Amino acid sequence: MRILGTFCGTFFLAAMTALGQQSTIAITHVTVINPGTSSVQANRTVVITGDRITSVADTAQLQPPKNARVIDATGQYLIPGLWDMHVHSAFGDWFPGGRDIILPLFIANGVTAVRDMGGEVPVLQAWRKEIASGQIIGPRMVISGPMLDGYLPNGKLRFPSSIPVTTPADAVAAVDSLKKQGVDFIKVQSAISRDSYVAAAAEAHKQGLPFVGHVPDKIRIREVVAAGQTSIEHLMGIFEGCSTTEDKFISGQGNLKLLLTTQDHKRCDSLIKLLAQSRTWQVPTLVWQRGGEFLDQRDLKHQPLDKYVPAYWRDVTWLRFTNEMMPDLLRDPLALRKEYFARNLQMVGAMHHAGVPFMAGTDTAPGVYVMPGFSLHDELANFVEAGFTPMESLQTATSNPAKFLGIEASSGSVEPGKIADLVLLAANPLTDIRNSQKIKRVMAHGRLFDRAALDQILMQVEAAAKHKK
Repeated sequence: MRILGTFCGTFFLAAMTALGQQSTIAITHVTVINPGTSSVQANRTVVITGDRITSVADTAQLQPPKNARVIDATGQYLIPGLWDMHVHSAFGDWFPGGRDIILPLFIANGVTAVRDMGGEVPVLQAWRKEIASGQIIGPRMVISGPMLDGYLPNGKLRFPSSIPVTTPADAVAAVDSLKKQGVDFIKVQSAISRDSYVAAAAEAHKQGLPFVGHVPDKIRIREVVAAGQTSIEHLMGIFEGCSTTEDKFISGQGNLKLLLTTQDHKRCDSLIKLLAQSRTWQVPTLVWQRGGEFLDQRDLKHQPLDKYVPAYWRDVTWLRFTNEMMPDLLRDPLALRKEYFARNLQMVGAMHHAGVPFMAGTDTAPGVYVMPGFSLHDELANFVEAGFTPMESLQTATSNPAKFLGIEASSGSVEPGKIADLVLLAANPLTDIRNSQKIKRVMAHGRLFDRAALDQILMQVEAAAKHKK
């Protein structure tokens, strides 16, 4: 895939959290982990000059430059900066405060880049400029702008940040408009019609824009592959495609019990083989799937990260979302839902072992208490639960996004010449993936947040959440 045209957001250190403005930093005695090559190199010195990594070598053989700020990282682990490949940070009016809450929470958790899967173009582009100039704290972003979707039976769109598409002509016009606005790719939602979907895919390819998103309700997953959709979100279409009654689901007559009792191994093996051969990337958002399937079982009044949540998110957006989801959710017994989520994990493991490529994404912030940044680490743990090794799990948030976006030459690994988006960990994530949360420092473009600066960001987010109405 070509490098995305507006992939230009830079990562910075705001003046209030500046720790050191030297142009050269040397991290010594560190263990460097490069997930893309499954490489682990102990006792390394990594030198960052300006916004690039300039050398990685054995500490015993590399003398840090005389002007360098030296960081002794004995016993610590350096990984590439993390990606969340499915976020919504400027989602209509659903999540006020995104600039001061969502964006800095990513950085505080080592998420140095995100793929925004549906948002307001002017807002996101303004944020990218403010991030680049050092006015605000936030990750680099690739963006789709509004999602292409059809109307619901009630005549409304399901989500904000959506463009209504009811005809093939609408689809072509929407893609062309988004192209002119400078988006990086096109995202499709669930209610778009078959004809409109096909037209949108063709126009996206014509305009050189990657085409990603849902498997629409009226379309089979094999048709999505044929249309050249490069990533599928939420494991959509796979269970239906494995079912002997796929036609019923396409016509809207399926249910969860039917889905689970009509899975056919031969159909599934054939479908998984197709996904692997076509390199159709999967972003299963397991953290959202788990939270959504068991929403009725969660204690939403006592969430440990609630201090970072504005009242509007909790009392308006998430409450409305919960109330809309609950009737359908409660239609299925808890035991059936538990089986379904277990099958989700099994499916991810089976697809992975068959060679289907995966990326980590969370669907923050629309997912109820799927918190920006924090949830990415939960997703890495979900991949391990599904059968990935910790190294393979790290790939889903580092080297795999770089590969998907076509930016491996500049991103996704700790190597000379690469952009200095880095996370320094206090413990080894390869022995326990949860150690990805034990962040000592976050670096990008040669600049640095130490633990005190990261804690300061969290305090500022907490204050912003408290005052945001």
